[in-house]
Amino acid sequence: MAYKLKPNKSMLSRFKVTKTGKLKRHHAKTSHLLSARSGKKKRELGRPAIVFEGIARNLRRAMGVGGKNPIRTAHYRALKAKEQAAQSAPETK
Repeated sequence: MAYKLKPNKSMLSRFKVTKTGKLKRHHAKTSHLLSARSGKKKRELGRPAIVFEGIARNLRRAMGVGGKNPIRTAHYRALKAKEQAAQSAPETK
C-alpha cells in the first residue's frame, strides 16, 4: 500500500492559496516597533505578498494542494481567451 501524504497544517495557517494556485504570505517586521516606520511602509507591510513560484511549488506539495499550478492556469486562460476572440471575430472573405 502506498504512503498517504499528510499535509503540513502549520503551513496551511501561514499561507493562503488563491483560486489560481498562487500562495499569499504575510510580511515580517509587523509586530512591534512600528513607530520607527513610515505610514507608507506600514501600509505596504500590511498587504499580503505573493510567494516566488520556484518556492511555492514545493510549499503547495507540502500543503497538499500540489495539483494547482498558476502557470498552467494562466496558459489555459490565455488559450481560452484566444479561442473566444477567434470565434467572435467576424469572418471576412
